[in-house]
Amino acid sequence: MKLNLASIPRVKGISGAQFREEYLKPGKPVVFEDLSAGWPATEKWNFDYFREKAGEIVVPLYDGKPAKGRQNSHGPAMKVKMKEYIDILQAGPTDLRMFFFNLLQNCPELVEDFHYPDLGVKFFKKLPVLFVGGEGAKVVMHYDMDLANNFHFNFAGRKKVILYPPDQTKYLYKVPYSIVSMEIIDMDNPDLEKYPALALAKGYEVILEHGDALYIPSKWWHFIKYETPCLSLTLRSLPTTPGKILEVLNNLIVTRNYDNLMRKIKGQAWIDYKNKRAIQSTHKFAGIDK
Repeated sequence: MKLNLASIPRVKGISGAQFREEYLKPGKPVVFEDLSAGWPATEKWNFDYFREKAGEIVVPLYDGKPAKGRQNSHGPAMKVKMKEYIDILQAGPTDLRMFFFNLLQNCPELVEDFHYPDLGVKFFKKLPVLFVGGEGAKVVMHYDMDLANNFHFNFAGRKKVILYPPDQTKYLYKVPYSIVSMEIIDMDNPDLEKYPALALAKGYEVILEHGDALYIPSKWWHFIKYETPCLSLTLRSLPTTPGKILEVLNNLIVTRNYDNLMRKIKGQAWIDYKNKRAIQSTHKFAGIDK
């Protein structure tokens, strides 16, 4: 058995109207090969440039270890200066990642290096965020809590992305009271004997190179593996429909806080309970008797 993954379409020279009709409205992913053409970032953005421009900024780093016991599920592993983090990245493989780094707040001059694409999409311009990771680093399968439509621009390095649409959630071992799959599952090399429902899910896979931009529709699951040290920018378009706004508020205010409260009260027993529920509910939906 292996994962059922198709290729994501790649386009050049697509108009905003064509994008909205073929990808935005139906909620389908696509890779733009030229959306950042002409941006200063496309030419400038590498690790030496960020060492020069943002080297003294202290950044939080996250590792690939699942939170245990009463640990908060969103806490950083450490904080270092950007230039020290770049040294770590260039020294060899590391699972340390820089997550959701707001360029506008932390390094506003770099906002001049890119432009918001003219696709007929309303971008949330207060939140241009940077994602950086070391060779071999992985991001657990999840969907974004704010249900944004994401435009993920890759610059330095190469990464692999696996995507699943929302209707495949039933096969993905979604953990209750969260927006993640079970953290113990390595989607780069999953144990399909232990987690057989994954083989039933229909998803997509792509390798992003320098200059590629991936459109990730709202509420689509995504897993990321950094094949090399990698630096990417995400521009977000937030939901506007009442139903999705209510779901976002529930995710941010109710679900996340309840989960962290239960971690503090029950510790590892709460995590074990959720993982057990994830397996039971997934196998029930998939009709798997294990």
